[in-house]
Amino acid sequence: MATKVHTTWKGKMAFEAQIGGFNFMIDATEAVGGENRGPQPKPLSLVSLAGCTAMDVISILGKMRVEPDFFDVEVDGELTDVHPKYYHTINIKYVFKGDNLPMDKLEKAVNLSQDRYCGVTEMLRRAAKINHEIVILDK
Repeated sequence: MATKVHTTWKGKMAFEAQIGGFNFMIDATEAVGGENRGPQPKPLSLVSLAGCTAMDVISILGKMRVEPDFFDVEVDGELTDVHPKYYHTINIKYVFKGDNLPMDKLEKAVNLSQDRYCGVTEMLRRAAKINHEIVILDK
């Protein structure tokens, strides 16, 4: 199955991205000729990772009848120092809050996403070391 996206130049370093009927701007910082009219492309890969694994985890937990009151996925990436700069290390933090959140089920859902279901993780794993942790917040 092929995926197709479009980017249309809107001046300077700005492009309008079109994905599945959704449009948004991407741009560069002013330091490299952009105008900060939208997110930069590299961090969007981290958004894709966060979204992919978050959707996996919440779906798996639903099948386990575990429903958090709050669920957040934080991702940070460390870039190489030389061009082409890419994320060599990516850290994922799964943050949960709620009653009846058995750690074994949270770990199982996260591990299934990381090892089996999340295609974005698999793509990025080929270029970066990916670490993850689970945090349960106090009520």
